[in-house]
Amino acid sequence: MGLGEVFVSEVLGTGTLLLLGAGVVANVLLTKSKGIDGGWLLINFGWGLAVFAGVFVAYKSGAHLNPAVTLGIITSGGKEFAPGVPVTAMATIVYVAGQMLGAFLGACGAFLAYKKHFDEEPDETKKLGVFSTGPEIRSYSWNLVTEIIGTFVLVFVILAFGHTPNQLGPLAAALLVVGIGASLGGPTGYAINPARDLGPRIAHALLPLHYKASVAVGVGVGARSDDANPGPEKPVKDSDWGYAWVPVVGPLVGGALAGVISQLVF
Repeated sequence: MGLGEVFVSEVLGTGTLLLLGAGVVANVLLTKSKGIDGGWLLINFGWGLAVFAGVFVAYKSGAHLNPAVTLGIITSGGKEFAPGVPVTAMATIVYVAGQMLGAFLGACGAFLAYKKHFDEEPDETKKLGVFSTGPEIRSYSWNLVTEIIGTFVLVFVILAFGHTPNQLGPLAAALLVVGIGASLGGPTGYAINPARDLGPRIAHALLPLHYKASVAVGVGVGARSDDANPGPEKPVKDSDWGYAWVPVVGPLVGGALAGVISQLVF
């Protein structure tokens, strides 16, 4: 299998993941959506089924859909990313590039599907929440710990699937994501995937969203009023870049640790 096929497969699979995943968040959060206030479990199951679909779409490349999974395979000592795709530096770059592009495009697709609801939504935090994760209690060190733990569970169990024959296929990964969201997703929204958060966050920064609300200058999304000295209010797009490193670094650390420890266990 050529790296070009790998790239296309990961773009399509991760794009499907984000289209459906961001879509369920939009359905639950945005004004006048039929699914508004559907709750956390609807979001969990929506993301799980998004993984289910994405894995099927990207079957040719092994359906990583996540740089943390790709890194976990490397640190687990794996020789191939997928049948016929050896672990190399170039292959790693191709996987991650495909995942990032797919996540960006999938988020753009969700935006188009809910365009009129974005136009009607007055809460800028909810708009950002469709595209990216954010902590309920902002503490970068502890938010990082949460993302490390959640991603460790994801990658460690996925690697276990490879050593424990079962007939569940992509459903196993889907149920795992639902379980992680229901159990560990509360503190940070469980990115557990650098591409899932960074690609859509870039989309949020670039897309022509209509901003109805004003925020105090110097106060970012999710910040408490005492976190900064508010200045004069003006309309502003805040993609919360101050937090953006957490759902990138945390999942990479968690995935790498899962791969290392899997060598000792499996």
